[in-house]
Amino acid sequence: MDQFYCNSTYCFSGQSQEISPSQPLIVVAGDDVVLPCQLEPPVDAVQMTIEWGKPDLNPGFVFARHNGQELQTDQNTAYKGRVSLSINKLKHGDVSLKLSKVKVSDSGRYRCYIPQQSKEYFVELLVGASSQPGVNLAGLDEASSGVMLDCKSAGWYPEPEVIWMDSEGNLLSAGPTETLRGPDDLYTVSSRVTVEKRHNNNFTCRVQQRNTNQTRETHIYVPVNNVFDLFIHSFHVKVCKTVLF
Repeated sequence: MDQFYCNSTYCFSGQSQEISPSQPLIVVAGDDVVLPCQLEPPVDAVQMTIEWGKPDLNPGFVFARHNGQELQTDQNTAYKGRVSLSINKLKHGDVSLKLSKVKVSDSGRYRCYIPQQSKEYFVELLVGASSQPGVNLAGLDEASSGVMLDCKSAGWYPEPEVIWMDSEGNLLSAGPTETLRGPDDLYTVSSRVTVEKRHNNNFTCRVQQRNTNQTRETHIYVPVNNVFDLFIHSFHVKVCKTVLF
């Protein structure tokens, strides 16, 4: 009996077996991705019925092909014009689905089903999004005689964390991060830290999402030795932005 192909990341054979949630296929919003599904042995699948679906959708069909023809009647409109199979690869049993210009809403579990084989193959997709944080001077903290710095970054998915560092990479103690989730499911995070005279004049706000390996950071240089001089020098601040991949 034919079985599905196993590789180092995704390995399934038999009935209705799922990918581990700890091993999703990770991609950045706007990129293209191929959802893998390979028959073994590599039989010709050009005339086979092929169904790709996403169980949490209604209708749930992402892509369907029958007797060599693509079916669009019950296809979910969110995927129209963004999904395709390679005919040349179908000849070798590769029924992997290419999904173009992925969106955050594309995240989730996908099902590859070949009725003739009575086999299911599940792939978990995680789409990440990020943006550059902005840092600015928020004012003087009279209680500590320090200066407050604000950091804000919008358009993240999944929810990220915010950390502050000095020029030597030491973590700074900041207030709790404020998190807002918009109607587009994207997160906006804000954080405030108070820096004092004992600190160096170089500071970094880093926003990161460990699951998707996304990191963005902004460096701010305060060009005075005495924090009180900030207000005398009219908040002259040099900001340098860096993107890490």
